[in-house]
Amino acid sequence: MRTRSDIGGAAGHLGFPEFADEPRIHDILIDHAIRGIRVQVVLRLFLSLFVLLAVSLDPPAHAAAFSVVTAVLYAVWCIGGAVVVVRHPATMARCAWVALPVDLLLLTALAVVASQSDEISWTTDVLISGFVLVPMIAAIALQPTVCAVVVVATALVYAVSSALARSSNGEPWSVVVLRILVVTALAVGAILLSRLQRSRVTTIGSLAAERARLLDATMEIEERERRDLADNLHDGALQYVLAARQELATLRDSADPVTLDRVDGALRDAAQLLRSTLSELHPAVLEQAGLSVALTDLASSFGSRAGAPTVSVDTAGWPPELRTSADPLIFATARELLTNVAKHAAAESVEVTAEFDAGRARLVVVDDGVGLPADVDVEELMRQRQAKGHIGLASRRVRIEGAGGTMSLSDHPNGGTVAIVEVPAREL
Repeated sequence: MRTRSDIGGAAGHLGFPEFADEPRIHDILIDHAIRGIRVQVVLRLFLSLFVLLAVSLDPPAHAAAFSVVTAVLYAVWCIGGAVVVVRHPATMARCAWVALPVDLLLLTALAVVASQSDEISWTTDVLISGFVLVPMIAAIALQPTVCAVVVVATALVYAVSSALARSSNGEPWSVVVLRILVVTALAVGAILLSRLQRSRVTTIGSLAAERARLLDATMEIEERERRDLADNLHDGALQYVLAARQELATLRDSADPVTLDRVDGALRDAAQLLRSTLSELHPAVLEQAGLSVALTDLASSFGSRAGAPTVSVDTAGWPPELRTSADPLIFATARELLTNVAKHAAAESVEVTAEFDAGRARLVVVDDGVGLPADVDVEELMRQRQAKGHIGLASRRVRIEGAGGTMSLSDHPNGGTVAIVEVPAREL
């Protein structure tokens, strides 16, 4: 489970302190960082192969064994880094910058050692060509400051290495200066590209944060309207219906009993419907009796509607006396999922399961309806419904992810849809 300090630390390491208090932006930052690291891994593997071939095919006249062993160790380092990226991508997103100084140190060491020979050797000339890959690797990082330090050092070391190589090979100074200018231009371009990358991710993060805030505001307005409507129904319509039933009781001796029974039955059903509606809008039972009872009442309310599917509830894994911080979120999500089933699934039955284990609340809703559209994935389906103004499920997902949880929708093997919600929760 990600804590606020974990998220703030990730944002700080990636150079985005402005998103330290935005838990929902964490995955966006990590995802972009991991994509960049994968590109860096590919370039670094090419660099290690280049270095290994350079010292093997054209070994330097001085310290050839040292150069070969160093190149092999660097190749092992690069391969190990690739394995770590595959297995622990989030960790590498925080410390990938450490590899950049290693790249620069290796090339510098090999170039300086190879240049110590008094004999003519082209190994140094070949090795310093690898310096051009370092700015490219650094440019992909989302940290312009680290990139600037690395590429400036690369340009300086390249200039020194080129000067040392010229003393042994007699290369004209004009050629050396021109090559240094090219690498310097690459260094400047790498810094600008890194700043551009960071600017793009910042823009994406800002838009995502604004979208989350708007959805939060929308949900708060919706919840307030539900509460106000529940209060109005309770203090208005429901009281009138109850008062009418009391008046009927006084007329039983002077009116037709059959007619009175029909009117009384209609008023009784209306009162029950109003109570069910009140329970859905603002479930006081959630606070008084807990989630398991509230879900049972919710299922009973949905199942009593005309044409609604049969709703069964399994709360064996949720103790009746349990109260958690996730109760309101789980209940609101269950209500939204049942509403979606009633509107879109054409299902005959729905199973709702609630469980709590090791600090995590889990909600599973399974229906036997038509299932998800075959040609549209879940993300696209949510975007389509949101574009039409149906933001309920999308906003619920934002709320769940904001709480550090997950929500997934998938097809059931026997037909229908399976919705799984998991949210970190603490006992109250």
